[in-house]
Amino acid sequence: MSPTAMSTEHGSAKQVNSRGRVIVASLIGTTVEFYDFYVYATAAVLVFPKLFFPGQNETTQLLSSFAVFGVAFVARPLGSIVFGHFGDKFGRKGTLVASLLTMGIATFLIGCLPTALVPGWEFWAPALLVVMRFAQGLALGGEWSGAALLATENAPANKRAIYGTFPQLGAPIGFIIANVLFLVFSYTLSPQAFSDWGWRVPFLVSAVMVIIGLYVRLKLIETPAFTKVLETNEVAKLPLGRVFKTSWRPLILGTFIMLATYVLFYLMTTFTLTYGTKPTLAGAQAAAEKAGKPMSEAAAAAFVPGLGYSRNDFLWMLIAGVVFFGIFTLVSGPLAEKYGRRKMLLAVTTGIFVFGLLFVPLFSAGFAGAMGLLIIGFSLMGLTFGPMGALLPELFPTNVRYTGSAISYNVSSILGAAVAPFIAVWLWESAKGSPVLVGIYLSVMAVLTLIALFISRETRDLDYENNVA
Repeated sequence: MSPTAMSTEHGSAKQVNSRGRVIVASLIGTTVEFYDFYVYATAAVLVFPKLFFPGQNETTQLLSSFAVFGVAFVARPLGSIVFGHFGDKFGRKGTLVASLLTMGIATFLIGCLPTALVPGWEFWAPALLVVMRFAQGLALGGEWSGAALLATENAPANKRAIYGTFPQLGAPIGFIIANVLFLVFSYTLSPQAFSDWGWRVPFLVSAVMVIIGLYVRLKLIETPAFTKVLETNEVAKLPLGRVFKTSWRPLILGTFIMLATYVLFYLMTTFTLTYGTKPTLAGAQAAAEKAGKPMSEAAAAAFVPGLGYSRNDFLWMLIAGVVFFGIFTLVSGPLAEKYGRRKMLLAVTTGIFVFGLLFVPLFSAGFAGAMGLLIIGFSLMGLTFGPMGALLPELFPTNVRYTGSAISYNVSSILGAAVAPFIAVWLWESAKGSPVLVGIYLSVMAVLTLIALFISRETRDLDYENNVA
């Protein structure tokens, strides 16, 4: 893979990043991002409660572990401001190297941390876990938008949406790698071995992807769009202030345009795994009988049932669904180029609205229904997530594009991703084990996104390089 290629413009040759380098450099960071999310989420449920919070009871252990997990969501908006500032002021290349390096070091160090079970580390182990998780959140706050800008600002004419799908592919790829690795461990390691050392391996393995990403990114040249900002002396002294002054409307629209996408993603992964692996009432009663502790009528009445699949079986179902996520992410790029981002997303978001109303009939139709729900949901996810790599950056002028797209993306992650799993579980429990309210919740979020799309304008044909605030 050569680092650069030659392009001709106005009769003169200039260096540009090769397509292969753009693909790898934009894809690797988001792959690590979603890979990290799943390995941390798995560890946060299976081993972190007992390893880092051993002095608490079982419930507070789990809550403490999830609280540390949530630290990254708090840090992400701050990261979008910090890395957005450097990305708009000093360039995309150096900022992307810094974000990936920060993320890589933090993830690797989590795999090296002593646990609170080690004498003398009772306080420092969980404290350092919080610090590392915060560092990950900071890096992730700037990673996606930088990767999206790298892809789209290097794209040939009329191919921004296609190139914009490169970083988006990191979501399904990271999901598959993380969960296949977890499944391999579940088949080959005992629970004790996983608790002793196995949980460290996924965090340490991520260093390989980070090293590859750094190697590729260090060989990049600056994007043509930011080069023009430098040449015309249009660099914003304070990108955050400039974006709020000149682009406050796109900030709000971008946040809500992304909302249904985030809610759909976390419902399809986090909630469906919880609901799919929760025992049915009959299964719970049988397990209680086998354990010699039959359920009382009151306990049975209060029980919130799920679908009753084993965790490994449902993970394979999820992986199969995520394959469609990847396929339709690729499909979305040409469609967004042909029909426009706005028109395509209006149609897809309408599909998400209808999909939310089908939760009950699909989940009630046995294995075929559950598998159908996963395939449909992840296909819609690919179709809505793919164009975002182009659409969100296109909402903002070049000299505040990094900051603006990063803030919209990460604020939307708080409104959608951070709260969706908690709201979904609460609605599921309120409906006594039925997913009907969860589906309605998704449909309502789709309506909010549809409103934002109706208010917004098409961005396909704008001047992407000569557009400054």
